[in-house]
Amino acid sequence: MPRSLTFATIMAVFAAFSAVAQSQDSNAPAPPAPSQDSAPPAETKKPKKVWTNDDVPRSNGGVSVVGDPKNKPKPTSSKPVDAQYVASVRKQLDKLQGQVADIDKQLVDLKNFSEGEPSTSASGMKLHKSYSSEPIEVQMRALRNKKRDLESKIDVLLDEARKKGVESSQLR
Repeated sequence: MPRSLTFATIMAVFAAFSAVAQSQDSNAPAPPAPSQDSAPPAETKKPKKVWTNDDVPRSNGGVSVVGDPKNKPKPTSSKPVDAQYVASVRKQLDKLQGQVADIDKQLVDLKNFSEGEPSTSASGMKLHKSYSSEPIEVQMRALRNKKRDLESKIDVLLDEARKKGVESSQLR
């Protein structure tokens, strides 16, 4: 009997606490309603005019399509570029692009070798090359890094030439 009495007492206390908690939640003040004196900010703003093609001929002022005439682009100087400099840059570009093409061929050869396919070189044997004990992935990664370096040198060379007034069509 004492067990059931203890259990009943615990249940009664628990029910009382939950009822008090629920009554406090229901008696909580509601959030204050917005006052009727303050108008919403959206109503105070003037709506923007949406222009269509039909409205343009009826407008009183001119419509600027291009922009301010004050901000005209400055004309580029038409100084003749040194032909010797252009030839030098073209020669350097050809050399770098040839090295990039060689690296591309080496990458294709290594990829074909790793897949078990024959080499793309004419004879298939390179007597002037030595045996490399590096894994193919390492060799390919080194070649890709070298190619990236060469491409960045090409970009720097082209940027320098552009800054000196050489157009890309002159370097072809």
